Amino acid sequence: MFALAASFAFGQKRKTTKKTTQKPRTTTQKPTETTQETAKTPTKKNERPTGETVSNQPTKINNNSVYFYDFAQPNFLISKIHIEYDEQGKGTITFEKRDYGESVTDPIQLSAVTLEKLKNAYAALDFLNSTESYQYEKDYSHLGTIKIRVKKDGRERTAEFNYTTNKEAKILMDEYRKIGQQYVWIFDINVSRENQPLEAPKLLDTMDAYFKRGEISDPPQMIPFLTQLSNDERIPLIARNHAAKLIKEIEKNKK
Repeated sequence: MFALAASFAFGQKRKTTKKTTQKPRTTTQKPTETTQETAKTPTKKNERPTGETVSNQPTKINNNSVYFYDFAQPNFLISKIHIEYDEQGKGTITFEKRDYGESVTDPIQLSAVTLEKLKNAYAALDFLNSTESYQYEKDYSHLGTIKIRVKKDGRERTAEFNYTTNKEAKILMDEYRKIGQQYVWIFDINVSRENQPLEAPKLLDTMDAYFKRGEISDPPQMIPFLTQLSNDERIPLIARNHAAKLIKEIEKNKK
């Protein structure tokens, strides 16, 4: 409701010897009006939760990044991924969804298990000293282009391919894909927790499928985060129960 303007002072009896003085007019300022159009503006799907930032360029946590991975396929839902990290596995992931319109950058911390797999593959390839092309004889660019780069001890090398039959290069390709899936999923479920809770059950189904197909590099690393989800009353009970079930399955497979 709008505030009414203050009324004027009326009708004082006039005396013949004094001139009537009108009281100063006072007004009450109207509150800022919120239009119906503004109030009904829908929340953008996959919008980052309040308080987090979105970057349009890959940003570094520090200047010690040694390993770099890039993937690009404009027709895929996740059309671009950039991963970089240091010797301790600390770094960032930057990704872009095809219809999202902006890049998202989040910190990552690779587990010791994942880091060992990657370092063993690089060592087996003798990556910095090798000049081998890992590209298969046929072009599979429809699968997306992969770039792997190492910058270490004043030396640097980049390898680019879209498909490979080299065992160790394929390990790198697969592990980076798993890392990308894990952290994009974490972003999506955090959006769900803040803005789209009804999406959570479907997202837990997705993570369940990742585990069953071996598409997460180090499942035990997910236990602390899944524990948070299992206790988060912002998402439906079915999703919380599913998170608790996944924890039990991971712990069972560890034994």
